[in-house]
Amino acid sequence: MEFFPKTLSQQESDDSYRRITAFIEQNGFGLFAAEEKESNKFIGFIGFNRPAFTSYFTPCIEIGWRLDRGFWNRGLATEGARACLEYGFSSLDFKEIVSFTSKVNIRSINVMRKIGMSFEGEFEHPNVEAGHSLRTHVLYKISSSTYSTKGTS
Repeated sequence: MEFFPKTLSQQESDDSYRRITAFIEQNGFGLFAAEEKESNKFIGFIGFNRPAFTSYFTPCIEIGWRLDRGFWNRGLATEGARACLEYGFSSLDFKEIVSFTSKVNIRSINVMRKIGMSFEGEFEHPNVEAGHSLRTHVLYKISSSTYSTKGTS
């Protein structure tokens, strides 16, 4: 939660889990649990969401990831996000997928670039307080046609 305005309380975390589970049950996709292959240890989540706020690029399908800090810088977010892109375009028939993060979240921006997404612009996240250092976000995007011609190299 380094690039979120605040960490969640236990109750907020539990509520988030319930929303994620309900979203998957309703849509057949969502933010999937991620495990380390060697240990089967839960390390976070990677997958799809539909942002609940209004912006010039919504409604949309967003790809996102949250991994435990102990699993950063090992290529796991990139590996999982590539698998999700493949699933989203080939099995779920998504036409376009976006990702966004705070402008200062260089690690996630690097994942977006590594999975073939292109920078589309910046926006002020409506759910982050005006003046907050995390309010300015970057938006990245990839279409199914770009993905199929570019691959995930």
